Amino acid sequence: MTRSDLASLYPAHLAVLETRADEALRRCQRAHLVIPSGNLHLRAFDDLEYPYATNPQFKAWLPLTNAPGSWLVITPGQRPKLLFLQPHDYWHVVPATPSGYWAAHFDIIVIRTAEEVLTHLPGDPARCAILGEPHSALGGFIPDNPPAAMAYLDYHRAFKTAYEIEMMAAANRTAVRGHHAALRAFRAGSSEFGIHMAYCQAAGQDSSQLPYGNIIALNTHAAVLHYMTQERLPPNPLRSFLIDAGADHGGYAADITRTYSAHEDDDFAALIRALDDAQQTLAARVRPGLEYRQLHLDAHLALAGVLREAGVLRISAEDAVARGVSRVFFPHGLGHGIGLQVHDVAGFAASDAGGILDKPEGHPYLRLTRTLEAGMVVTIEPGIYFIDMLLDKLKANGLGDTVDWGRIEAFKPCGGIRIEDDVVCTEDAPRNLTREAFAAG
Repeated sequence: MTRSDLASLYPAHLAVLETRADEALRRCQRAHLVIPSGNLHLRAFDDLEYPYATNPQFKAWLPLTNAPGSWLVITPGQRPKLLFLQPHDYWHVVPATPSGYWAAHFDIIVIRTAEEVLTHLPGDPARCAILGEPHSALGGFIPDNPPAAMAYLDYHRAFKTAYEIEMMAAANRTAVRGHHAALRAFRAGSSEFGIHMAYCQAAGQDSSQLPYGNIIALNTHAAVLHYMTQERLPPNPLRSFLIDAGADHGGYAADITRTYSAHEDDDFAALIRALDDAQQTLAARVRPGLEYRQLHLDAHLALAGVLREAGVLRISAEDAVARGVSRVFFPHGLGHGIGLQVHDVAGFAASDAGGILDKPEGHPYLRLTRTLEAGMVVTIEPGIYFIDMLLDKLKANGLGDTVDWGRIEAFKPCGGIRIEDDVVCTEDAPRNLTREAFAAG
């Protein structure tokens, strides 16, 4: 997908956003959609700023991810207006003047101070739906995020345009470059920190640009679901490697996880292969009309089957799910929506007017309960872990006889396994953006 291809897809994307904006404004009875990009703000008791993150409502319209202090004005029947802050500054690099395939679709006004925005915003803030964080307030333009508008926009953001899907495909290709480099570093015996640095170098992105902090976990650290420490020395012996790392492309995220054994022919490597097979089967079921929460429950049955086959479970897969044993080894949700944010919004939305679709009982960490429809992009990330705290609870609850503790002790030094792909729901077979990127090399 080239820049010219993105240029050809962008007008249709913009038209979809304009249609959604019109309806959101109608629902909240406002005349203008006003969207600040977000500001830099200082850390408490310091003169250094927190890392800047662009307002997702802003970057939905245009691929600007480093434009603090800028604003968008969307008025039905008019061209979108970008008020772009390009300050006179010799302390920092000033953002470049906007250009590219998208710029011709906007009226762009370059401003030199934040306050200058006020001369170009609509006259009456009360007639504006202002979408942003509280610290973006300027004069009378205070973000109020009207609930009716937000419910509508967030719900429909789950449905990606063709342009957005290609942006996410590009993010996956960037992330896969990082994953290849990280695996080479692991095979060479590098530390978690060294693997992380190899990833960032290959992806061309650092912690300020990546969509989330990399999880680089060796050995038992893979049993910590959100492990972020990154030890500077490698463990000895080196047994396993779990990497959960993504990338950004024009404001859109990739989210990819892989797990490797230090020995490609041991029992842990076989367990990884079995989980990978189960993950691909689950990803292939991403079709319109399927409730994601049902797919999550089905994943528990599939993973219990993997554990039974590996000799970890002494009971049937069905019994393990019914008695809650599967949740000891798979304690998180199957996945989530993804797009402008890694964990995209409205995962529980019953409709574009609001309401909540409940999580299945006993599964508090599932992030998506909606029924899949064409255009949605979701992650599929089943995992199997050997976590002392949860295994202790298994014993305390009188379920210790349901597992083979010898097999668990053999797997525990490797921590755990997670496999994650980004998958597009289409009218036909799903499009797996992650496998596609790996297949391309």
